[in-house]
Amino acid sequence: MELPSKLLENAVNEISQLPGIGKRTALRLVLHLLKQPQEQTNDLANSLLVLRNKIQYCKSCHNISDLEICDICSNVSREQSLVCVVEDVRDVMAIENTGIFKGVYHVLGGKINPIEGVGPSQLNIKTLEEKVASGNVQEVIFALSSTMEGDTTNFYIYKQIKDYNVKTSTIARGIAVGDELEYADEVTLGRSLLNRIPFETSIKPY
Repeated sequence: MELPSKLLENAVNEISQLPGIGKRTALRLVLHLLKQPQEQTNDLANSLLVLRNKIQYCKSCHNISDLEICDICSNVSREQSLVCVVEDVRDVMAIENTGIFKGVYHVLGGKINPIEGVGPSQLNIKTLEEKVASGNVQEVIFALSSTMEGDTTNFYIYKQIKDYNVKTSTIARGIAVGDELEYADEVTLGRSLLNRIPFETSIKPY
């Protein structure tokens, strides 16, 4: 793509690195920004810098937070003994939008995927095991996507915590196999949480 300005080209190249943004879309966004008041572009740039430099991850659940402990974990009305294990922060947002779940979360930061070089040590699994070992957790709900990687991650965590006195369950398969949690509608996701089943019964015999 031939562009009349090196500055324009650099901006387009940077924006096109974002997920789902191609060069043409990036160009359209950059040209839009150039038409806006300079203050608006400055505000956008500053908000991104502040986000990148000051955002934190909750020390308890690894959710994105403005403070060391997120609002969900610090909320005394939440059931601290009920922990919902999810892949990333988008899943926390999806479940919170249902308004049904009243426990807390544990964000793994991904799923076990040997093909992509993602192993258990690269996920927040150890801190989950420590949380369960503390004796303050009564139930762990596996709410990962219904994919091979999600099932593998569920089973690995189950093996790590099965000797502790804790109940394990998984969301009901109202979520279609292969679907990501964040794309499920709120009603289906809410029902999947309410109708969760013991994890042991979900394990496929091999």
